Amino acid sequence: MIRPTKCKTPRRPAPKKPSSNQKDPVGVYCRVRPLGVEDEECCIEVISNTTIQLHAPDGLKANRNGEFKETQYSFQKVLGIKTSQMELFQDIAKPLVDDLIHSKNGLLFTYGVTGSGKTFTMTGSPGQGGLLPRSLDMIFNSIGPYQAKRFVLKTDDKNGMEVQNQVDALLERQKRENQPTTVPKTPSRQRLDPEFADMINPEEACRVDEVDEDSSYSVFVSYIEIYNNYIYDLLEEAPYDPIKPKPPQSKILREDQNHNMYVAGCTEVEVKSTEEAFEVFWRGQKKRRIANTQLNRESSRSHSVFIIKLAQAPLDADGDNILQDKNQVSVSQLCLVDLAGSERTSRTRAEGNRLREAGNINQSLMTLRTCIEVLRENQMCGTNKMVPYRDSKVTHLFKNYFDGEGKVRMVVCVNPKADDYEETMLVMRFAEMTQEVEVARPVDRPICGFAAGRRQRNQAFKDELSRRLEERGGPVDAESTQSVMHQLLQNLPPLPASEITDPHDDVTLPRLIEALEKRHKIRQMMTQEYNKAADMLKVMIQELDSSLVSKENFIQDQRGQLGEKDKTIHTQKTEIDRLEKKSKMLEYKIDILQKTTNIYEDDKRTLQQELESREQRLQREQSEKRRMEQRMQGMVQDTKHKWEKECERRVCAKQLEMQNKLWVKDEKLKQLKAIVTESKTPSDQRPTTDKPQRPSRERDRAPAKRSASPSPVPVRYHDMRF
Repeated sequence: MIRPTKCKTPRRPAPKKPSSNQKDPVGVYCRVRPLGVEDEECCIEVISNTTIQLHAPDGLKANRNGEFKETQYSFQKVLGIKTSQMELFQDIAKPLVDDLIHSKNGLLFTYGVTGSGKTFTMTGSPGQGGLLPRSLDMIFNSIGPYQAKRFVLKTDDKNGMEVQNQVDALLERQKRENQPTTVPKTPSRQRLDPEFADMINPEEACRVDEVDEDSSYSVFVSYIEIYNNYIYDLLEEAPYDPIKPKPPQSKILREDQNHNMYVAGCTEVEVKSTEEAFEVFWRGQKKRRIANTQLNRESSRSHSVFIIKLAQAPLDADGDNILQDKNQVSVSQLCLVDLAGSERTSRTRAEGNRLREAGNINQSLMTLRTCIEVLRENQMCGTNKMVPYRDSKVTHLFKNYFDGEGKVRMVVCVNPKADDYEETMLVMRFAEMTQEVEVARPVDRPICGFAAGRRQRNQAFKDELSRRLEERGGPVDAESTQSVMHQLLQNLPPLPASEITDPHDDVTLPRLIEALEKRHKIRQMMTQEYNKAADMLKVMIQELDSSLVSKENFIQDQRGQLGEKDKTIHTQKTEIDRLEKKSKMLEYKIDILQKTTNIYEDDKRTLQQELESREQRLQREQSEKRRMEQRMQGMVQDTKHKWEKECERRVCAKQLEMQNKLWVKDEKLKQLKAIVTESKTPSDQRPTTDKPQRPSRERDRAPAKRSASPSPVPVRYHDMRF
């Protein structure tokens, strides 16, 4: 009998992507951090700008054949210990920012063992800004004049973008200004944040040359962390309850209508300047989970993802307002990922939560390695194995990038000290394998069909209109001139009828001459009044000119005083900025010292607990040792008593044996003597002597006394000490 087959749920077809035969390998860069101690053993040597060589430490130099192991690895570029943060940004992140402004996605993540400098490479420190702050600075330097007003472009809850008109955006801006909000306001360009001002030198500022001027831009940032394979929003402002605080809620991953993965319910903040974006980042950075381990004082216990989303909306045909069509809005994003470092618990000696965190970190990194291996096998061998993206939140979130949604670049950070040799070798193998994976090159997105240069033409028209209005002193045209002439003609007397029907008419012509003379007189009077008014106006204009000259002189004096006051204010602002900078640096140092103090306190508590446990263990061992000593003393006493009895028994037996031998000899002598004497004397005269008794063990043995001590425990003779 044939069983009916069960109907299976049809598999959803894969998203249709634009066909692109061009592929680029994953760009892998290697950065070597300096040694902490100069005389420390180094296991990495930079051979060239693309190759490094690993030397095995002294304890691991010989392999099975007794030879020295030296392995070389090649990358797209090797950045040595003398490479600055600016050079690192120019080589790695600048092309990704250029692609972002041209509506292409990008993924950049740091990878390496714990303590290899991943966070420093991504974030940097005061005076040495990392990839993240420099990317933000380049974005706003490029799109600064072309940014849309706040809330004109607005994100929805489904990873899309909406377009609002100017009225709705203005209402929402006023609503947000009236409500207390935690989003920092955009600081002015004249007063930079001292903490961020130290990050990037103004001389190192970068910008994209070719920016579409016929579009308006808006930047949105979000910051999440993946902790124990759960996603948490670092920018979420939850109400704090001091009585019953609630733990942060984890987020879930969803797929939008274009089959791209995104974090549902994640906070996306619209920022208008580099300083505002970095303040948002720093606000989330303070919530990130870090802890102290044996290998790193501030070890990241989670993977952090900072997402920069750039919305680009074209202008309308007039080049004045944004086109009210959300389908024409192009959205691109750049993901900057700081992966937590892989670590061995045998070296970190992690326990409890630290052990659980290390296990989840290593598991997620192993899933990433597995996905890369499967992708490489599918591309090189032509197989079609399923890539296990869903086994980890990290790989599931970024699976679109490996499917061809943007460029992928990885920075491998290595520590050249000999203690990290084995972990570094595993990282090198994974990085070299990652270079063999190819990602489809993203296709250029179509643009709207309007003519180029709309914004520039609109601005030129506005400038010319304002210039002409300034020259004319106001809106003057032909209609206003005709109306003035009509009023003047109405003030003159009307002309009489001038028809002459009779050649002998003597009335019409004199009447017309009289009317014309009156009009001529009125015209002369108006001319005189006009001249008088013109003279008066001229005098008034001269007086106004003299007053204007005096006022201009007064204004010049006031400007000189204002210039002096501006210099004083500038000096005071410089002093205030210096003090704010000093205050920020002191707060930064206080935070570092506070974290260090907390770390030391945790170390102190841990060491105290360990000391107490060791003291308890020592007391138990000492008590156990005393019990063993007492037991051994009892065993030694029993054994000694036993051997004394045994020796006494053996001595008695030996004495008895000797007595028996003596007795036998005495008997033989007596018999011999008796034979001799018997031959000399008669038998009746033989003296009767008693036969001596033979020595007996039972007769000579004294009754044994019973020992009061317990029976001896069998012991091994090699454990006894005499």
